Amino acid sequence: MSEQASAAPAGYTSVAPWVVTDDTGAFLDFVARAFGGAELGRVVTEDGLIGHGEIRVGDTVVLAFDRHADWPVMPSLLRVFVADADTTFSRAVEAGGRVVTALADDAFGQRGGRIKDPFGNIWWVVSHVEDVSEADMWQRLQDPVYAGAMRVAQETLDAELSGRPGGRSSTPVRSTD
Repeated sequence: MSEQASAAPAGYTSVAPWVVTDDTGAFLDFVARAFGGAELGRVVTEDGLIGHGEIRVGDTVVLAFDRHADWPVMPSLLRVFVADADTTFSRAVEAGGRVVTALADDAFGQRGGRIKDPFGNIWWVVSHVEDVSEADMWQRLQDPVYAGAMRVAQETLDAELSGRPGGRSSTPVRSTD
C-alpha cells in the first residue's frame, strides 16, 4: 500500500477526477468561485479547445478538458468536503449552480446537499460535523429525521438523473456478513 500512496507526484492524489465539459474555461471559473479553487493552468489547443486544465480544490486537483462535438456528454458526480457546507453551498448557487438536494444533516455525521453546475455536473457539498460509530449510524437511520434525509437524498438524485418528476429511494439494509 505504501508504494501506491507514493506513486502520485507531489501535490496530487492517487485518484484524480477528470471532468469533460463543453466550456472548460467557464467550468474552471465556476469551480474557483464556488469552491475556492486555485487554477493551476489551462492549455488551449490549435483547434481552440482547452485540451487540459487543472484546478486545486482543497487537497485535490480536478482535471478538465473540452468535449469534442462528436463525443458523448459526460457529466460527473463529485463530492467535495468543505469546512462549512452552508456557506459553500450558497456560494455555489450564487456562482450559477442549481439546487438538486437541499442541505441536510445525515446519519453519518455529515451535513451536505447537491448542486448541479451550469455544465451538468452534480456536486455533493459536504461538511464533516462529527464522528459517528457504525452502531450509532444504524440507530440514527431508524430515526424519522435521518431516515427522511436519506430518502430525500436518494429521491432527488434519482429524479435529477432519470428525469422523472419523483425519484426512487430504498431503505438501507444492514449487511449480515
